Amino acid sequence: MDVLRTPDECFDGLPEFDYTPCYTEIEAESGEKLRIHHLDEGPRDGEIVLCMHGQPTWCYLYRKMLPLLTAAGYRVIAPDLVGFGRSDKPAAQSDYTYARHVQWMSAWLEALNLRDATLVCQDWGGLIGLRLVAAYPERFARVVVGNTGLPDAEGLDASMAGPMRELLASVPVVTVDELPARFLDSGGAPGFFYWIRFAAEQPDFRVGELMRVTAGCDDPSILAAYDAPFPGPEFMAGARRFPGLVPLFPDDPELPAQRAAWDALRRFDKPFLTAFSDGDPVTAGGHERFQREVPGAEKQQHVTIRGGGHFLQEDQPEALATAVIAFIRANPL
Repeated sequence: MDVLRTPDECFDGLPEFDYTPCYTEIEAESGEKLRIHHLDEGPRDGEIVLCMHGQPTWCYLYRKMLPLLTAAGYRVIAPDLVGFGRSDKPAAQSDYTYARHVQWMSAWLEALNLRDATLVCQDWGGLIGLRLVAAYPERFARVVVGNTGLPDAEGLDASMAGPMRELLASVPVVTVDELPARFLDSGGAPGFFYWIRFAAEQPDFRVGELMRVTAGCDDPSILAAYDAPFPGPEFMAGARRFPGLVPLFPDDPELPAQRAAWDALRRFDKPFLTAFSDGDPVTAGGHERFQREVPGAEKQQHVTIRGGGHFLQEDQPEALATAVIAFIRANPL
């Protein structure tokens, strides 16, 4: 496995992001060493809030929430997933699997020996973070999920796999400006298929441009910060691969692990909050299953983040941070 590392100078002078990088080295199952980056801010003795990002972002996504959470007395740890941010980046798309992502972040979690953490997760931060909660429930005191899920092809018969893959193959590779409309017009899995094809095959794949059209960012310096981890196309394998790893198909090899994770979540009785936005076409309605199936979600004051899109940390950071703080205070250790 060929592993790349974004040069440090790519991260110089990023707006609203004067934080000291921290690094942990783990050993991948294939024997390679991988360096995973995280931020560690706030009082050392504060309760831990573990903030996990998704695709195609990095821990920069939490920059507006960090000061609010640390001012409230919490120690905020925000990692970059492998392939993103300052973390190492395996160079081939084939290097990335869902199982490997879980293994990499499990090794990182064990290395830091985090305890009594409150997980705050969005997008792939939830797909991976919730697998960590399922595997290490003793390490987590609470969970906040926003605009994420734990897909397990619920309700799909195995016979549907072939037609679904044929539909995926028939979807054209659109431009970044066409992507939101195609997603909205198609809805559900067909809409997401446009995202899979775009990420894997669109030659003009730039994270800053994706944040412009999906998160409404128009500040060039902010867009450049989202581009910073990817100084060339060779660094983008992880960002391109993630959508295709979502276990949408009823023959996906990761489904047994997903369903085992759901079984574990159905036993998770610690406080569990849904904080989905009201304007996310990707995960709309996903909060309902968590509220229905996770015991810890019962009797919680679940919130809807008004005016938020998919990247609610970017467009509604104060509302999400306020919800997290209120939830922790309402559910003390």
